[in-house]
Amino acid sequence: MKRKIGLFSAVALVAAAVVLGVGPSYSSHSQAKAFDPTQAPEIQNRLIDGYAALAFGEGTSGNSSSSEKPPNQYFPRGSNTCSENLSSNIKVNQNCLNLSDPDLQGRSQAQNETSIAVNPFNSNELLAASNDYRLGDGGCFPSYSLDGGRTWNDTTVPWEFNRGGAFGGHARIYWQSCGDPFVIGYDTHGNAYFGGLQFNRGNTVSNNPDQSSAVYVWRSTGNDGASWNFPGRAITTDYDLSGRTLQDKPYGTIDNNTNACPSSVTAVQPGATCTPFQNRIYVTWTDFASDGTAYIWESYSSDYGEHFSPRHLVTVNAPELCSNTYGLPTPNGDCNESTFSDPFVGPDGTLYVVYNNYNNALKSADDNENQILMSYSTDGGETFQGPILVGDYYDLPDCATYQGGQDYGRACVPEKGPTANSVFRATNYPVGSVDPTNPNRVVVTYGSYINRHSNESNGCAPTGFNPATGDNLFTGVKTPGACNNDILISVSNDHGATFTGTTADPRAMPVVTQDPGQATTDQFWQWQAFTKNGKLAVSYYDRQYGSDETTGASDVSLSGSGDLVSFNTNRVTSSSNPPPTEFGGLFMGDYTGLAADTKAWPLWTDTRNPELFACQDGSGNVTTPPSVCTASAPGAPASPLNDQDIYTANLPVPSP
Repeated sequence: MKRKIGLFSAVALVAAAVVLGVGPSYSSHSQAKAFDPTQAPEIQNRLIDGYAALAFGEGTSGNSSSSEKPPNQYFPRGSNTCSENLSSNIKVNQNCLNLSDPDLQGRSQAQNETSIAVNPFNSNELLAASNDYRLGDGGCFPSYSLDGGRTWNDTTVPWEFNRGGAFGGHARIYWQSCGDPFVIGYDTHGNAYFGGLQFNRGNTVSNNPDQSSAVYVWRSTGNDGASWNFPGRAITTDYDLSGRTLQDKPYGTIDNNTNACPSSVTAVQPGATCTPFQNRIYVTWTDFASDGTAYIWESYSSDYGEHFSPRHLVTVNAPELCSNTYGLPTPNGDCNESTFSDPFVGPDGTLYVVYNNYNNALKSADDNENQILMSYSTDGGETFQGPILVGDYYDLPDCATYQGGQDYGRACVPEKGPTANSVFRATNYPVGSVDPTNPNRVVVTYGSYINRHSNESNGCAPTGFNPATGDNLFTGVKTPGACNNDILISVSNDHGATFTGTTADPRAMPVVTQDPGQATTDQFWQWQAFTKNGKLAVSYYDRQYGSDETTGASDVSLSGSGDLVSFNTNRVTSSSNPPPTEFGGLFMGDYTGLAADTKAWPLWTDTRNPELFACQDGSGNVTTPPSVCTASAPGAPASPLNDQDIYTANLPVPSP
């Protein structure tokens, strides 16, 4: 039985090559084979992220059912300002909510897939980002705060066109959309960096045959994220109408360690307290090729984002860890199915990259676990060593089997009991960081559906894969007290050479979700970071509150620990988020973000505000005179339907 990879990010699109100058060179477009998700092998197909499904027109198109009930008239309250805090939860996106049509839920309204960073040299300055649909399609819109996250301002990067260069020799390349935005962080001079994936959709959903795609990095100089430079001045890429490959899930980091090594030091020295690569910017991504493979690559800039290096292979060969290649080609080694990379830098300049990998051998006919791997570079991203096994994990269950719904071939987080409200796609992924007080301590957190709370002893056991979709199956998915997702923690105390999860079963691994209420409920979409004084902060969606576990609603929690053994947890959200309804309830992004300094700033997609439409009559015509309405849909878990905004909170990290 085949397995499929579970990658869910915000924007994956048909791509020629990444504009970091790392794509392969092709001499003949006529011989290129276009990437076709409908023909992709099963193991690669689920790699395609949630936004790619919208791009290619598979799964949900972003439209809701035409059988919605007539909307209910809505009378806005307040002073017509667009920012609305919910108790201690602070709204980050400041745009007014555009009025969408009921058959275009989410379009022109949603914000999801969050990323956030705090300036390590001035904690009043923060930069946040999300997929932003205010233009009707995905866009790259950062937000910035100059008062520690208490108030926010919207800004934008110049993403609609960039200098063409290698794009067929044209002066400009125009883009239809931008997404997967990621906040890289701040350099030691106070410049802020932001990245995103730009793309054209091709003939599948537009009248433009171009399927080029590019990852760009923007820089904000001198005004703390309020405005941005025009990128692409010396960055080259291939020009491609055919879409031979698919670039997905880019993410970045920067070496902003303040202690730079002497110029004579050109590589990381074990145990050193200085970095040879101060202010170097790193970007990683997954390359989905038309041969069915999925390798992770990296490129760096050593001149503040002006130029980027050729690409370097992160998922280096490891036959002992990657013995199952699914009968697909191995042009870059046996680890040919990897995704969801997270790069991060240690105090000594070591670059680490953790990621999901699906090439592991299965232990039995019912086994469906996969593995978290880590590769690392000590020469500034030129070459990578490893990979090292961080730990095994179990992905979330097949949504079609347990929840039904339209999003065939995806995993989700089913609530317990007879309802099927929670159908938005989801996956488990890794996030890593290095203890700033101990460069030898590397910590990786990741979700697992089988864990010390959710295992065979309470009625939850893996049962292989759905033969039609390749997604994970389990007993006890809908049974209260049986299956639940936890956030595992794997620690290395030897500079990443070994981890506590390297030889441990997920059933015995420690978890950051240690509250009694979390022993039988789901926690998912985590992100983590260390504070300056070495305390670990982890935020995530949490269903331990109220009726979340049986209704599919969610809250956000923040856990903290000083010893990485005992964790304490505080509720972040002031009230529960109903199950998402935008995009037909099938897409709420694929991850959340967190930044930490002395405090922590979780950043999440929030569904508590109502979704708004132009009022329509029973025939679907806009009423005269026009007015503003909410809407309800058959079987909707909440009425009115809900918006997707992004919220944060400025919080102390809990201590046990």
